[in-house]
Amino acid sequence: MQKPYAPRNPHFALFMSLFLPGFGQLYNGEPNKAIWVFLIFSLLFIPGSALVALHLPSFLVVPALFTGLALALAVWLYGMIDAWRSARRSQDYVARSWQSSGLYALVFLICNTLALPALIGYVRAHEVESFRIPSKSMEPGIVHGDVIFADKRYNCPGCKEEVRRGDIAIFIYPNDRTKYYIKRIIGLPGDHVAIKGRIVTVNGRPLSVKEEKSDSGILVTESVDGKTWHAAWSQSSGKTPEADERIPPGQVFVIGDNRGESVDSRFFGTVPLQDVVGKARQIWFSKGSRGIRWARFGKVPE
Repeated sequence: MQKPYAPRNPHFALFMSLFLPGFGQLYNGEPNKAIWVFLIFSLLFIPGSALVALHLPSFLVVPALFTGLALALAVWLYGMIDAWRSARRSQDYVARSWQSSGLYALVFLICNTLALPALIGYVRAHEVESFRIPSKSMEPGIVHGDVIFADKRYNCPGCKEEVRRGDIAIFIYPNDRTKYYIKRIIGLPGDHVAIKGRIVTVNGRPLSVKEEKSDSGILVTESVDGKTWHAAWSQSSGKTPEADERIPPGQVFVIGDNRGESVDSRFFGTVPLQDVVGKARQIWFSKGSRGIRWARFGKVPE
């Protein structure tokens, strides 16, 4: 006996595609198309962002990132429109044996609680992760409200890039392992770091190469191992902690570029190398009290 016709509901197909790209195609009995819509959207939206952040020249990162996001949304929109149109043409459609509410619920749960979270988790753990800067401790290079990409292919087994002096690193805060901090690494294992007043020395060599007055205090140009950046000492910061120590094995000394506004190794001591989880690569978004700071988009921290 032939099964009765079961026309697809266009509005329901559209509704399903709204919640999960490709879901409407599955409802319409097009599993192959459903898989491709879901895969293309997922790869554009998640790994695509990672590839953009890590492999393109810095001036192309932001436009390419927004292009990838637009393409992912276009695929999502295509899935919704295609599902709606296909459902409208299905007046003589005969439901297949596997098309049931239970299977739809299972697919939805697998995609949203397993597939997408696993893909996102892998990218964040091993490729790139986004961090919003909540303080002024790294000014003037990185300011409060910047959102940066952190390269996670750093300081890990098999990674090409090792920790170096001058790197701006993301690490687990020693006094609260649920938090991440961002500071500049100036001392590696075995180094001797001394801080007295505005003078910072590593292995007896001062980091400062030039000082100049700024509106808020003193702006110091520092350099080590071929890297150069600016550090700020404010007039209102008062006396800051000093340091004079040999860095233990497996540890690094970190310090904020805004010396009077930073809680760093001068306060909580050195940081285990194993807790350094990423390196600041690029600012991809920035918003302050006066709104979006477009000029900071795509800027590479010194």
